Amino acid sequence: MPVEADVPELLVDMGGEEDASELTKAVGDLCLMAFYFLLHIGEYTVRGSRKKNKQTVQFRMCDVTFFERTEKNVLRQLPRSASNEQIMAAAAVTLRLQNQKNGWKNVCMSQHDNGLGDKSPTVAIAKRFIHIRQHTKNEKELLSAYFVKGKRKDVKDSDIRAALKLAATALDYEGTRGIPTGKIDTHSLRVGGANALSLNGYSVEHIQKMGRWRSNTFLEYIRESLSDFSEGMSKAMSKTFGFVSLEAGVAKDVTSVIVDTDYNVAVSAGAV
Repeated sequence: MPVEADVPELLVDMGGEEDASELTKAVGDLCLMAFYFLLHIGEYTVRGSRKKNKQTVQFRMCDVTFFERTEKNVLRQLPRSASNEQIMAAAAVTLRLQNQKNGWKNVCMSQHDNGLGDKSPTVAIAKRFIHIRQHTKNEKELLSAYFVKGKRKDVKDSDIRAALKLAATALDYEGTRGIPTGKIDTHSLRVGGANALSLNGYSVEHIQKMGRWRSNTFLEYIRESLSDFSEGMSKAMSKTFGFVSLEAGVAKDVTSVIVDTDYNVAVSAGAV
């Protein structure tokens, strides 16, 4: 079931604590990235067991590109050698898909800075990028990699799963949203991101493009660059609606949300 931005944001806060481990930092950043980019778990973690014929390929350092905004308000690509300060201040970031299980290859998706500091997808990816390049020059290194005293390790799907359940429990998702912890899993970030877009009024077309879903009614290929249509998307997605799962049988007055939400938007949100 879906989670809102507050779950990955809490995990980012945990990673920002003084005594946080490198794993905790990586998990927070990757969860935020997965939420805003609507990622499959296999695109940003090492899985405990993978099928040999699995199509989805993880994102690597070379798949990440950062952009700055010029004085003329135009995005300009930052060089690979850009300073840490430039990367942390990036206005936008793109991730290039090598191969995704439903067939998308060599296309890019982007998100813009939402102005929320560490809670921005551009900053989350920047922190991962900087951490990894401080330890290796390998451009094909996976974004799931993190280093402890020089030793390379990977964030696993089980790490993400455990963190999501921990954050959802801390935020009392079951008591306030009607979403049992047992229903929250690695897919909750992808579904939650789609739900956030729907609640914010983004069209089915926008959501399908961002999530790279195919269907019998929508077969348009993702454009090479999603910079224009994705501008403002991450800022909208950061808004927390406090939605409640009616499926779980929890009764709560959500009138204030429903009356201010377009009927088609509300319906599509419930169907995500």
